[in-house]
Amino acid sequence: MNSTFNEFFMQRCLELAAMGAGQVAPNPMVGAVLVHQGRIIGEGYHRQYGQTHAEVNCVNSVAEEERSLIPLATMYVSLEPCAHHGKTPPCADLIVSHGIKHVVIGCVDTFSAVAGKGIKKLEKAGIQVETGILEAACRQINRRFFTFHEQKRPYIVLKWAQSRNGFMAGANGAPVRISNVYSDRLVHKWRSEEMGILVGTRTAINDNPRLNNRLWTGKDPVRLVIDRELTVPRTHHVWDGSIPTIFITAAAADTNGLTESMSLDFETDLLPQLMKQLHQRQIQSILVEGGSYVLQQFIAAGLWDEARVITGTATLPEGLPAPVLTHATPAHTMQVAGDRIDFYYSA
Repeated sequence: MNSTFNEFFMQRCLELAAMGAGQVAPNPMVGAVLVHQGRIIGEGYHRQYGQTHAEVNCVNSVAEEERSLIPLATMYVSLEPCAHHGKTPPCADLIVSHGIKHVVIGCVDTFSAVAGKGIKKLEKAGIQVETGILEAACRQINRRFFTFHEQKRPYIVLKWAQSRNGFMAGANGAPVRISNVYSDRLVHKWRSEEMGILVGTRTAINDNPRLNNRLWTGKDPVRLVIDRELTVPRTHHVWDGSIPTIFITAAAADTNGLTESMSLDFETDLLPQLMKQLHQRQIQSILVEGGSYVLQQFIAAGLWDEARVITGTATLPEGLPAPVLTHATPAHTMQVAGDRIDFYYSA
């Protein structure tokens, strides 16, 4: 098929892949379609971590009366099929076993267990393989996955809300409602898409946040609380044991079994240590919802990938200034019932 056809069906793979957002990490989001003579006869995506992959669901979706067409069809898949045994068998073996002779791949999987091995297995079986179709888009949808494996750290999303005149809290850091209820619901959707959510001591104490996604659906992120001396009162929500929580402290701490603690050296650069620990714990992405100080530390260290800044309609007479974002590339802006949300990528 020509490039236009290839891009059309790869775009469908991406639409399918996106349906797994928040459900498949630390695996990548993947979509697949089977096409016979320009018509889709099967499609699937990776729905849930630990369950069948996109290629399996795609093949299984083919109607019984059309299964004889599978060996005659072209499989489109947004990411290189795996060649190793993980929680499920290799998808490359599945493709070979069904006699599919043509596979079109969006982008190569740089995870060391795959990294071209799936393509080699397909080609060794005599299958014609094309790669690089909508490659940038296929990498973008799995930017968390690629950042985690290539940079050995979580993908980092910064988020804060600020008043029209640039304050994110009242005097002395007092909590102030800035964003509206619709933006709040969107933020909870964002939480459902990340594996961890991080705040500092001041935010945990002053705001007493739950840090869950109660206004949306899906799995709650792991709560990460930077609290050097473990000063957040035990009556606060982060101690309620409702979801996994890790306190980042200066020494091993007694958390009464309600949470975990992670001991780091606060006398040296904290964030590189934290990134290493989160990578070891397979936390692939984090949403940083801390106060201005914590957010500015991530910005100063160049440890961020996306930033989402909500500007409300209110003007505060005084307060805590919002962080200053540097080395940022504007992506797009959206309006949510009066709130403006600006999205940035790290330059």
